[in-house]
Amino acid sequence: MKELEVLFEQYTGVKAEKCEELPSSGSNRRYFRLQAGNNGKPISIIGAFGTSVDENKAFITIDRHFLNKGLPVPEVLAVSDNGVFYIQEDLGDVTLFNTVASGRESGSFSVQEKELLKRTVALLPRLQFEGGAGLDYSVCYPQPEFDERMISFDLNYFKYCFLKTTGLEIKEIDLYEDFKHFTQDLLSLSVKQDVFMYRDFQARNVMLRKSSYGDGWDPYFIDFQGGRKGPFYYDLASFVWQAKANYPDELKDELVHIYMEALKPYVQIGEEEFRKNLRLFLLFRTMQVLGAYGFRGYFEKKPHFLQSIPYAMDNLRKLLAKAPFVEYPYLNSLLTELSQMRQFNDLRKQAKLVVKIFSFAYKKGIPADDSGNGGGYVFDCRDIENPGKYDHFKHFTGLDSEVIKFLEENSTVGEYLGHVYELADAHVKKYIERKFTSLMFSFGCTGGQHRSVYCAEHLAAHISKRFNVSVVLVHRELGINKEY
Repeated sequence: MKELEVLFEQYTGVKAEKCEELPSSGSNRRYFRLQAGNNGKPISIIGAFGTSVDENKAFITIDRHFLNKGLPVPEVLAVSDNGVFYIQEDLGDVTLFNTVASGRESGSFSVQEKELLKRTVALLPRLQFEGGAGLDYSVCYPQPEFDERMISFDLNYFKYCFLKTTGLEIKEIDLYEDFKHFTQDLLSLSVKQDVFMYRDFQARNVMLRKSSYGDGWDPYFIDFQGGRKGPFYYDLASFVWQAKANYPDELKDELVHIYMEALKPYVQIGEEEFRKNLRLFLLFRTMQVLGAYGFRGYFEKKPHFLQSIPYAMDNLRKLLAKAPFVEYPYLNSLLTELSQMRQFNDLRKQAKLVVKIFSFAYKKGIPADDSGNGGGYVFDCRDIENPGKYDHFKHFTGLDSEVIKFLEENSTVGEYLGHVYELADAHVKKYIERKFTSLMFSFGCTGGQHRSVYCAEHLAAHISKRFNVSVVLVHRELGINKEY
């Protein structure tokens, strides 16, 4: 664009030789990369064109405030007189979202991917509290603070753009009363300090640059023009439970713990209270996201937003399963009915790998594979010390504490399962990447009662914790079936 090329030349002293438009996100802003050679010293700058002058002003003002606080954000270099165009530091093309793509696709994140996510979350309290202190919130767009109006907008966004599209019958008065109660609970969780609420804190809005120290990567933050004063829980919920992030529960817990540790210099709060409050913002953010997906997908006819709905619905199901929102009885019943609707369940099942895990007795044969794949892994547990040869254990199974204690104290079962986990993790990850739908593991021992049961239980728990898959556990000789 001509106006951006003028800013580029005014700032650098040379003409732009190349102006390339970058892929756009969900906003109306357009971004360009402007480059010039400058006698063998390449210059690269990002130009932005935003039709909302107020939104541009919000970003530029917040950005300069953050830079003065020493926070990792791109520097705004020059702004046009009309406020519509500005140029900023080029942070490159490496986003956190793309860097952790392998983990997101498989549900199993590498050590390096986890480290980047943890480093990003650990920086968030600095951005919120140090960045929020002394900020002129009057410039925030479209409003300066997380307040009753904002909550009402987002709840109605969910109601009209998603909930009503499902055809569910709604009792308007009952829903209104629960929305009102929910709103007051959310508002009560703001702290007295000036805390900056990023609002759209997600992996797509984190750029990575090669660290000045060592060979690692440093996170930088972009697209915070929608931020405002508000409760700090919102951003953590946005990042860790981002619909398509696909973080396993174990990793989510790690990220929450790291955030809580980084929060301690700013706010003192017990873990139980913190998690109770966070739970409300998980619900609020999930509803807001479903409203956005509904609007973009159903009304703006953008199909890729509809593809994200099953992931958000999975978040909602898990949230409701962990602890129903009894304080909002009608909303809770409505969300429960919504999460059980067939079209969303069908979409979820299509997206997930089903891992079947069996325990069995060799003398009764290896379990049949009904998936049509012809079989899977079969692990022989008979080299593990057998509790079944002792009369005391003959009436117990691998589910009982007596047998569990025996195996863990008197056998090599831990080392044995360590090898199984390594093999299983690699295989599950590859099956997810290749979009396969069925995988089978079987553990056999003499009677299918002790060792095989213990091993099958532990592999099922391990896989369900690490991967976003469906796990079906069958103890064939005990007649016990479970689903995770």
